[in-house]
Amino acid sequence: MNIIAGTTMTLTVDREVSPYGYFLTDGSNDVLLPYPELVGSKPKINDEVTVFIFHDSEDRITATMNQPLMQLHELARLVVVDVHSSLGCFLEMGLSRHLLLPLSELPEDIAYRPIPGDEVYVFMQHDKSGRLIAKLAIEPDLAPLVFPAPESWHNNWVEGFVSKTIQMGSFVIVDGGVVGFGVYGLIPDSERIRDLRLGERVRARITFVREDGRVNLSMSERKEVGRVQDAERLLAFLNERPARRMPYSDQSDADIIRSRFGMSKAAFKRALGKLMRDGLVTQEGNWTIAVEEQSVSNDGNND
Repeated sequence: MNIIAGTTMTLTVDREVSPYGYFLTDGSNDVLLPYPELVGSKPKINDEVTVFIFHDSEDRITATMNQPLMQLHELARLVVVDVHSSLGCFLEMGLSRHLLLPLSELPEDIAYRPIPGDEVYVFMQHDKSGRLIAKLAIEPDLAPLVFPAPESWHNNWVEGFVSKTIQMGSFVIVDGGVVGFGVYGLIPDSERIRDLRLGERVRARITFVREDGRVNLSMSERKEVGRVQDAERLLAFLNERPARRMPYSDQSDADIIRSRFGMSKAAFKRALGKLMRDGLVTQEGNWTIAVEEQSVSNDGNND
C-alpha cells in the first residue's frame, strides 16, 4: 500500500514521538500525525485511525484527522481565500493548509481572474511532484452534472457562479437548488454590463431556454423595462453635468459605455433613443445635451 496525498486512509498507530505527534503505518510506510491534527481523544499504540493525507507547509507528507472539503480527483466548489500574482489563487479546502489553483489555470486577462470571496469549480489533482493542486473544472467536466432548464424559467431572474469567462462571454452554473447541481448558461458579451470574474457570483435574467436545456442570460432587464430605467439614469447623469452635456453618444465605444454607465451599448442606444423621442435630449456630434428637465415617460412600447 502507498500513502497517497489527497486520499483518506485507515492506518495503525505505530509510535508516539514527542513533541511532534504520532507516526502511523500501513505496514511498510510511515506518516506523521502531528498533535495539532488530532481530533478527539489521543489514540493509543496499535489503534487504527482514519486520516486524510496531505502536505504540510514544508511540503512534507502528513496526516490529519480533519476531513477536507474534497478528495483526490473529486469536484467541488471552493472559496478563494488569497491571491498571489505569480502563483495563482489559494482555495479553502477545510484543512490547515490551502489548495493552490495555479496561475496557468487562470484567465490570461487579469480582469477576469478571481478575487478573495469568489468560488470556483475545481478538481483536486497532483502536480508533477505529487503535491496537491486544484485544476479548474471545464465544460466537459460540468456537463454531466447539470440538468436541463424548464421552459418556465424563461425571463426569470436567477443566480449562479461564473465557471468560465472570456471575451465573447461568461459561462455560468445557475443555481439548481433542491432540483440538482445546476443549469449551464451563457451571458454573451453584449449582455454583460461589466467584466465578470471567474468564480464571481452573478445575478442574471434567462432570455432563452435552448432545446438542449441550456440557457442564454442577460444582466439587464427586459428591453421594455430596462429602457425606461436606463433612460432615467442617463437623464439624471446629464442633469448633474456642467451645462447638462455629456461627451457620449450612440457613436461612443461599447467598452467606454459599459465602463461609464454599467450597461451594454445596445441598452445605451435604446435609452438614448427614448430620451430623444421624448424630446428630452439632442445630439451634436459625439455630445448629448439635455433639452429640459422633466421625468421620463413610461410609454409601455416594446422594442
